[in-house]
Amino acid sequence: MGLTMGLNLLLLLAMVATNILSLYHLSSTLQSKPTPPPAPVPDHLRHQLNTIRATLTHLTRLRSTPTPTTSSSSSSATPSDLLLYTHLAPIASSCRDNPDLLHTYMTYTPFSLCPDDSHLAESLILRGCHPLPRRRCFARTSSKLPSSLPSDPFSPLPDSAVLWTKYSCKSFSCFDGGLGFNMKLESSRFTSSGSNLDLSIPQLLLIAKDASSVIRIGLDVGGGTGTFAAKMKPYNVTVVSTTMSQGAPYNEATALRGLVPLHAPLQQRLPMFDGVMDLVRCGRAVNRWIPTVAMEFLFFDVDRVLRGGGYLWLDHFFSKGADLQKVYMPVIGKLGYKKVKWTVANKTDSSGVKNGEVYLTALLQKPVSR
Repeated sequence: MGLTMGLNLLLLLAMVATNILSLYHLSSTLQSKPTPPPAPVPDHLRHQLNTIRATLTHLTRLRSTPTPTTSSSSSSATPSDLLLYTHLAPIASSCRDNPDLLHTYMTYTPFSLCPDDSHLAESLILRGCHPLPRRRCFARTSSKLPSSLPSDPFSPLPDSAVLWTKYSCKSFSCFDGGLGFNMKLESSRFTSSGSNLDLSIPQLLLIAKDASSVIRIGLDVGGGTGTFAAKMKPYNVTVVSTTMSQGAPYNEATALRGLVPLHAPLQQRLPMFDGVMDLVRCGRAVNRWIPTVAMEFLFFDVDRVLRGGGYLWLDHFFSKGADLQKVYMPVIGKLGYKKVKWTVANKTDSSGVKNGEVYLTALLQKPVSR
């Protein structure tokens, strides 16, 4: 026993001596060869690292959250509806599907002039990469903006107020008259009904009045250059328009007319609070080219922002005749809205005749209560 205690004491002394020598050697090395201070981490890199760290932390929490399932395999699988939602909702999840475009967009010099790449932003947004990440650079703007808003929103648009480098046309007169830039043609829209498919603003307001309803504020989805909003102003109705500048300056033209453009794609959640809008109009941008599930999400988001008794106006929605009956009428029917107006007619242009397409104009009223 005495021998064992002696050995233990000897080992303890040897360990203490070794640690003392190691500390002495380390301290002398640090004093003789001071290491240079580390280089400061750039702000943009620190921000990216913090973002990555936050994302990893969030994903780790999601993975560690138990799910109420019995089998271990099903508990680790991502629900199919969640995967679908990540591709339809504006949580920038689709940015991962376009890494090259996103890298190009985020390659810029901080605190200097932004690259002339609004076309790149449009491409990313239309691919579902929205909202786009913010950048710390100065946006390019025209130096020849008008000094005041026009008294008439149908006066000619000034070419000098637009940066034309990103567009093939270099003036508003270059565009086809049907695109919304010919103010003389635009001034005649929504004033009268040329066919049963048309719904004029006086007719719309009369329908609302007869139903003891009121239209004060509205949203025009795919509003082009904002003509519907301009036409509603004299009736003391405020309308904002969602629009994209894909190939033409739709946002710029809307703003030059003294109207509010919302740079938002159709797949984005509408930037309005629940139950605050009296009217939502969906123009020809809402049509059969939108995937059915995405369209269903859009219609239910419209329902979210409409107040009870509000109106959804599908203006010249077009699809194949067979699809209208089998696909789109059931989607619209899920809303449970009252059909105030429902008119279907053949689409008589070359594309409509070739593909057997039809137009639908519908005015639907949301129930006051569910």
